[in-house]
Amino acid sequence: MARWSPLLTWIGLLGLCAAYLQGGLNKLLDFPGAVAEAAHFALPLPPVTAAATIALELGASLLILTGRWRWLGALALAAFTLAASFIANRYWELPPGQERFMTANGFYEHLGLVGAFLLVAVWDKAHAS
Repeated sequence: MARWSPLLTWIGLLGLCAAYLQGGLNKLLDFPGAVAEAAHFALPLPPVTAAATIALELGASLLILTGRWRWLGALALAAFTLAASFIANRYWELPPGQERFMTANGFYEHLGLVGAFLLVAVWDKAHAS
């Protein structure tokens, strides 16, 4: 198993970053759509917010995948994901029903990603010394 460990670790990290790579690339290829999404969530300066989101999603993912400042990329995506969850998945404001149920699932799935990124940061710092 030890000889497969680096490959399996990298594949695991790629899976963890997949949504951010896909999201960042989609926003980059459809910048007007990214700006519209930022405006939909009433974020300030939608074009600037969209550009910053693209840079964060792609840049932090690359830090994680290359191993260069992996801990920093993981903390950045943890903070981003936590903030995005409270902005986009406000299930507690919805009436009971299917939409609330699905939004709550999304919220707690994102909390799982936050936890995974925190573990990556801790793991990376522990193995850097």
